[in-house]
Amino acid sequence: MTAYTDQALMRLATRFGLRLGRAKRSLSAAESCTGGFIAKTITDISGSSRWFTEGFVTYSNQAKHDRLGVPNSILRKHGAVSEATARAMAAGALRRARTDVAVAVTGIAGPGGGVPGKPVGTVWLAWAQRQGRRVTVAAELRHFRGDRDAVRRKTVRAALLGLTRLRF
Repeated sequence: MTAYTDQALMRLATRFGLRLGRAKRSLSAAESCTGGFIAKTITDISGSSRWFTEGFVTYSNQAKHDRLGVPNSILRKHGAVSEATARAMAAGALRRARTDVAVAVTGIAGPGGGVPGKPVGTVWLAWAQRQGRRVTVAAELRHFRGDRDAVRRKTVRAALLGLTRLRF
């Protein structure tokens, strides 16, 4: 469980934040199943306001649509826990917060909520990045095991690791 402690997660966020700050870039986050845990981890770092602008906790489909501009057609066709929704959330956070980088997560942390094809622990993550006028979005599907807290911590870790892999 060491890789998922608050301190371990904060170390990952700090590593990415230092790089982002040196590059004079900014980050936003769009969170569903983590309920603000990514933003909390980042804002636990003194000085993170130099590179982290805002977080969106969009737990409901309506919030995803209203706050991030996720099209209702995507939510109806693919559902909240889908690649299309995660990509739209990341792009929406990038656009709405006017940042250079955004991370988004949507999933089923449990203990209930799982359905056939999308069991508890199913999480979609997405990372959007602005490079000049071009925006790129990458997404990844993960299946995490454990209770609600473990799924959320593993999701935060995967989101932060994905940020550290970005090139800018």
